[in-house]
Amino acid sequence: MSAPLRLAPPATGPAGLAGPGLHAAIIMDGNGRWAISRGRPRSAGHAAGVEAVRRVVEAAGELGIGTLTLFAFSSDNWRRPDAEVRALMRLFRSYLTAEAAKCAKNGIRIAVIGRRDRLSPGLVRVVEEAEAVTAGAGADRFLLRIAVDYSARDAILRAAGRCHGQGELSREAFSQLLADPPHDGRPVPDVDLLIRTGGEQRLSDFLLWECAYAELIFTDRMWPDFERADLAEAVREFHRRERRFGAVPGPVSVEERVGVSVR
Repeated sequence: MSAPLRLAPPATGPAGLAGPGLHAAIIMDGNGRWAISRGRPRSAGHAAGVEAVRRVVEAAGELGIGTLTLFAFSSDNWRRPDAEVRALMRLFRSYLTAEAAKCAKNGIRIAVIGRRDRLSPGLVRVVEEAEAVTAGAGADRFLLRIAVDYSARDAILRAAGRCHGQGELSREAFSQLLADPPHDGRPVPDVDLLIRTGGEQRLSDFLLWECAYAELIFTDRMWPDFERADLAEAVREFHRRERRFGAVPGPVSVEERVGVSVR
């Protein structure tokens, strides 16, 4: 089993938003190609990818990340072979079973976003148990969101459907509707940093609304090879960039905004 998680306190963020500090999102791509390049089945790559998840979750809080959203299974991934889908669901279930108690102990709240009606009843129970175990008052130092059977376009359509009869909405109000209300509903900050591993350079229907002003970083490194140093370098690159949000550059740096320094 992996070593116990060690999570440093993240920086304080805007009031009312879960997961203070940076919001980083990762498209964890390249598991299958990693395995095939080593003459192993794709399922071996997914298993190795779970270990990369553990490394990144442990490192994230130390790097000033307060919300981490991982793209684990796209709604389009149901098109994959049945055996691969079953293997992915088993890994997801085993990860939640193994990590929920450790996450709660280390102040990590787990939230699973996406559809649940197509997941097995047993997996839904494990998801709900992991969310309940980590939902304590002390578990909002760090928010780990896992996107399973997730499509950003579908999420936007569902949110738009809930707008009926509400009149003109602000962006903030629409973001509230988009916050997966059947399961959690608490708002999260927009994505600051989006990382995609595996060499591809596209969003693949992931957090399209939330990534409106995200800094995008694409790396050729396959997800199973992604280490703490890779995440640290991505955060350093984020801090090197000037985020203006359409305005004239100001004197306050991104580091000052989130209150962290990355070494």
